[in-house]
Order: sequence, then structure tokens, then C-alpha cells
Amino acid sequence: MTRLSAPPAPLSGSARAPEGSATPPGPHGLPSTRGAIVRLVVAVAVIVAGFLAAGLAGLLVFIAALVVVVVLHELGHYLTAKWSHMKVTEFFIGFGPRLWSHRVGETEYGFKPIIIGAYVKIPGMTNVEEIDPADEPRTYRQQPVHRRVLVASAGSIMHYLIALVLGFALALSVGVPTSTQVTVTGFTSWAGHHETAAQLGGVKLGDRIVSVDGTRVATATQLSRALRAAKGRAVSIVIERAGRHATIRVQPQAGHVITKGRTAGKEVLGRDGPKTRWLIGIQTNLAPVFSPQNPWRAASWAASDVGTITKLTVLGIGHVFSPGGLSSLFHQVTSTAAAAKAAAHPTTSNRLITVVGAARLATQAEAKGAYYFVSILIALNIALGLLNMLPMLPLDGGHVAVALYERVRTRRGRPSYHADITKLMPVAYAFMAVLLVIFGSAIFLDIAHPLANPFG
Repeated sequence: MTRLSAPPAPLSGSARAPEGSATPPGPHGLPSTRGAIVRLVVAVAVIVAGFLAAGLAGLLVFIAALVVVVVLHELGHYLTAKWSHMKVTEFFIGFGPRLWSHRVGETEYGFKPIIIGAYVKIPGMTNVEEIDPADEPRTYRQQPVHRRVLVASAGSIMHYLIALVLGFALALSVGVPTSTQVTVTGFTSWAGHHETAAQLGGVKLGDRIVSVDGTRVATATQLSRALRAAKGRAVSIVIERAGRHATIRVQPQAGHVITKGRTAGKEVLGRDGPKTRWLIGIQTNLAPVFSPQNPWRAASWAASDVGTITKLTVLGIGHVFSPGGLSSLFHQVTSTAAAAKAAAHPTTSNRLITVVGAARLATQAEAKGAYYFVSILIALNIALGLLNMLPMLPLDGGHVAVALYERVRTRRGRPSYHADITKLMPVAYAFMAVLLVIFGSAIFLDIAHPLANPFG
């Protein structure tokens, strides 16, 4: 994200690089490209080995994916700036001193050691920047408003393209949840019995119940209904185990489930009037069934999924910046009890999640399966795209807002109006200060009170 000289925005992958020379020359006067590349490869190899040795392969995959996402964000700015005939002087991956660079035409490409993002340098992003008069016609500020809006928005557009591509690939390969299946996660304890009816019949942990007496079962309610319909006689249960189907016979037992007190949920054998149920002694969980889609359905699902996540993210951002959301955030920072309560309910707490929390969730999702991990990446791209379009400098949305404001202030037949960015800087710094406080508080919560694993 091209920007003003201001503190970096949270979750932003852009920065203005310090000026400096390219890779220093080697002993024969030529750039020591080979040495720089070797140093870069060694550094990356050491980092990868460290993560793998610590058992953090999932976190490493997430960090690598995040770096790719940020680089693609900058690639969006780069490609649209080139298409708009703007001058692009630098495109670097990473931050810090140059490890290696190579100039092609007017653009210097290269790598820097701190690989946590990338940046593109386009001269003239504001009217206070001093530019060589020879380069002025190709600066950002001299371009028509539609080109400036396109270049400034390109990073967020790229995030949406990434989300759509990921969603399409996910639906096409792994599939999307089209139904559910009852999975056996445990067995209940029956007083006076070493095994339950299900165990006696041959049911094992991890089995998926497909049908009971020919009736397909996809929910716990459907399972109870099928057992009740048998009225106590032995039932034929089709289970799926290790990808294969098998049929077993199970004899349900009359009993009831305690609903109150410390023993709530405990199964007790014996008839109890209207509370009597037919039990087989299992604990279950609903597991989604994924079905790969054809290209047309995959594209449709990806668009629908991105639209749904966008709506939820907009509502979430609105909640975070609302008086109630800010009050809730700072109450959690100052109250351990409030923070613990919000962390225990990740799906309903509406707590702001930073890149720290996202990394933790992505690692948990990766252990659950590819569908959940890719879903986290889709949601992250949408969040980054929307946050970067907030209409305030130094975010991309601030450059869009300035371009549109200048267009409104420009009178027909007169020179283009240029906003005085120096007047906006106090507001921009105040905005960044608020963002830093909000995201700093959220990072503290993500570290001190991490959200409960929603994929457990």
C-alpha cells in the first residue's frame, strides 16, 4: 500500500523504504548477487528449520501465506500503476537493508531481510512530495481521478480476487459442506454395565452413523427418532469406518436422560413414563460432509461465501468502532473476568481479532482440515481489504477519499484542485493513534486471553 510518511497501519503490508544503494559490488566491480541470494536462502532455511523443530509447521504455513497475500496486495498497486503509465521506482519484498536488487528500466526490484511484507514506491502520492520536474507528468498526483482511485484501490481489489480464487479452488477440490453426519465421539456410562448397547454391537470411536433400519441419519434428532420408531427391537445400523461401510446390529435399551442437577446429561436405564427413551449409549457430534463442486457451482459458492463474509465483516468493523464495541474492548482489557468470558465464546463475543489471534486460529484450523484453514485465509483477505479502504490517510481508502474530494472541488474548465495534505496530517496522526490503541489492546487480549479453539 503506497502511503504518506506516517506510522504503519495495523495489518498493512506497505511502507516507504529508506533510500540507499543496490547490492554492493563484489571484488570485480559486479554486484555480489550470488552472495546476497545465498544469504537470503540461508536465512529463510534457518527460519523454516526453527519453526519445524519447534513443531510449528502450521504457524509457518500461515506466515508464508500471509507474506504471499501482502506481496499480492502490493502487486495490485504495481500492475495498475504500470497500466496507468505512472512511474514506479521500487518494488521490494521485505523491509530493512537491501539484500539484493536489480533494476529493470526505471524500477528497482529486490529483497530485504525482514520478510513480513512488501512495498511499492510511486512518486507523488501527495502534493507535498518534492519530485524532479521531469518526472512530474508521470506522478500519481498528476493522473486523472479514475486512475488514482484504481491504483489506490488495487490492493483491496487484489484481496477480494484472492478470496474468490481461494473459495473457487476450495469448492472445486476439497468441496463444501452439503450435509452433516453423526460421528461417535464417546460412550456413556451405564450403572451396572461395563459396555453400552452400541459397544456390544461393535460401534467404535470415530464411527459415522449413516442410517438406522434403512433411514438415513444426518443429525442427533434423526438418530433419536429412528431409535424411537424401532420401539425396542434390535436395529440395523450402517456405519462408516475408515472410508468403508459396515452393517451392525444393536439392541436399544429403555431409559431416560437426567436434565437437571449435577448429573444432567447422564443416561439412566429403566422406564420412566413419558421421559422414557430408547438408548444405545453413545455421545455424538455432527461432522460436515464435504462435496466437491463442478466449476460453475464452485464459482457460485465462492461468490456467495465472499458476499456473506463481507457482510459479517462490515458489521464486525462497525461494532468494533461503535461506542459499545470500544467500551467492551477496554472493559475486557481491564477485567480478567470479562476477557475470559469473551474468550470462552469465540463465535458470539464479537471480539476484535488481530493477526496474532488469526495466526492461532489458522494453526488450529490447519489441524482440523484444509477447508477450515483456507476459510480463515478467505476471511482474513476480506478483512484486510475492507480495513485498508477505511477513508483515512495513510490507508488506501484515505487516498481514494482525497482523490474523490479533489474531483468534487475541481471546477469545469479550471486547473485540477489539489488538497492541502498538511492540513489532514493532524487528523491522520490522531486516527493512527486511535488505531494503535485499539489494535494494541486487541493484541494484548489475543496473547493474554486467547480465544477458545472453535475447531475443537
